[in-house]
Amino acid sequence: MDEPILTVEERSAINAGRWFSALSPSLKHDILRCAYVKRYRDGDLIAARGEPPEEWIACAKGAVRVSSTSLSGKQITLTYVEPGIWFGDVSIFDGDRRTHDAYAHGETTTLCVAKADFKKILAMHVELYEAMLRLHSRRIRQLYGLVEDLNTLPLRARLAKQLLHLVRSYGVPSLSDGSEVRIGLQLAQEELAQLLGASRQRVNQELKSMERDNTIRIEPGGLVVRDRAALLKIAEADI
Repeated sequence: MDEPILTVEERSAINAGRWFSALSPSLKHDILRCAYVKRYRDGDLIAARGEPPEEWIACAKGAVRVSSTSLSGKQITLTYVEPGIWFGDVSIFDGDRRTHDAYAHGETTTLCVAKADFKKILAMHVELYEAMLRLHSRRIRQLYGLVEDLNTLPLRARLAKQLLHLVRSYGVPSLSDGSEVRIGLQLAQEELAQLLGASRQRVNQELKSMERDNTIRIEPGGLVVRDRAALLKIAEADI
């Protein structure tokens, strides 16, 4: 059987990634030349906690749900990796085992580079070291931002910021109303609550309040943002 290849849309998602698009043409060529495609169904395991790192991975379609398991055995969602984002390099750099589980959320496509090839590319391109430093610096800034938000912003503001992020990453314009945007990533309220470090009940209350204010609309298939400016105003609240 022939190895799967990226579709036009999947390749576009990889090339449009903020980090990848800033690389030199020669480096991008060498990464793509070594890369291979894997496709997963919803819920499939992509990488398991405790495994040795064998691949550097990018999401090309769908989403990758990164999670951990609590002491009680409950699975906690930490983040979603969107198309165009690369991950899995930390364990390759430090030589330790993977720290979290990664599952496909919906029909998902990944682009993978074997650990040996990743190290060869590093040896050939000093630029990749500098690019990885920028990537890790951005992750650290995002992590500090999340910690700061958790300790300084009310849940309503944190929820608004999360919804705006989902709109940027997975927003699909509404066919019936051009001012509305549907969030294409389908999340259960429990999963959304885990991303925010809050209970499902409190998140549900805030969503209902936003719906009453005509800022969003809750539908069986997900959320629709009706007023992005109102969401932004809520996200900027500091009390």
